[in-house]
Amino acid sequence: MRTGGNDAVDPRVIRELWEVICERAAHPNEGSYTSQLLRDKKGIDKVLEKVGEESNEFIIAIKNGVPERTTEEAADLLFHILVALRAANVDLKDVIRELERRRK
Repeated sequence: MRTGGNDAVDPRVIRELWEVICERAAHPNEGSYTSQLLRDKKGIDKVLEKVGEESNEFIIAIKNGVPERTTEEAADLLFHILVALRAANVDLKDVIRELERRRK
């Protein structure tokens, strides 16, 4: 695993994932995990529970020094954060703008 550098990574995957999450919110799909999360009777509490769970798993993976597991848990956490943003009606564009604003 490389750190830093200019490895070519396509940021479109995040935008495409965001679009799928928004689509599932607008048009639930019976077999979709995303739709299930967004429509759970517990509401946003269920989504936030998943964010907390994935955060803990991410921390443990880093503490255990297992890069592959850390990568998997980071992907899970990022996914659930995106679902939480959608559930809270926060647009990903606003988050990106805030990151850009903070860039030094």
